[in-house]
Amino acid sequence: MSVAENLTRVREQIENAARRAGRNPNEIKLVAVSKTFPLTSIVEAFRAGATDIGENRVEEAAEKIPQVKELLGADKLRWHLIGHLQRRKARDAIALFDVVQSVDTLRLAETMNRAATDQRKAVPILLQVNIGNDPHKFGFDLNARDAFLRDVEKITALPNVRAQGLMTIGPLVPSAQDARPFFRALRELRDELARRFPHARWDELSMGMTDDYAVAIEEGATIVRIGRAIFGQRTVA
Repeated sequence: MSVAENLTRVREQIENAARRAGRNPNEIKLVAVSKTFPLTSIVEAFRAGATDIGENRVEEAAEKIPQVKELLGADKLRWHLIGHLQRRKARDAIALFDVVQSVDTLRLAETMNRAATDQRKAVPILLQVNIGNDPHKFGFDLNARDAFLRDVEKITALPNVRAQGLMTIGPLVPSAQDARPFFRALRELRDELARRFPHARWDELSMGMTDDYAVAIEEGATIVRIGRAIFGQRTVA
């Protein structure tokens, strides 16, 4: 199937999941994850109505984003960094991306804030949480909950990175339904942070990918990150 046909099918699934949960489908943002896919695929997605594109690596994005902007126009797409960000690449990420979803330490947030200040930008961020305590995944460690809350307090005080919610990568589980408790836990954590730190925005819950996004939507996702179901199977990592 074409990218356009895949997008149509994914949108239908998003709408169905939202209706089952009694939600408005317009509350849910679809981020099409174009990691390893060529410019032609991104352009096809845009022409089929995609408005938000996710990339995992700063180096790959640094090649793609300027070329796509030249082809389509500077402000046609909103770019999300969804992969792990090293502090040494923070300055480049600030310059390239409209949203950074993968802020996983206080030190990274502070480095990004300095870069954003230098570039005279205010950058929306999401805090990545390792909700399943998976040692192979990045994200804030909730086993050290008091330290996490202290870090959140400091991050929400930074002037040029603007916390807007949470992100997680669901654990590898036998079925999508097995991911439900983790998505529910992230929503409950977001609600707790909203009560503790009402001066920040906690609108967004970025959770759910190709294999489990319908369940994530039923549990409150406002952003889903879909790659394979839109662009097809990746042939490289």
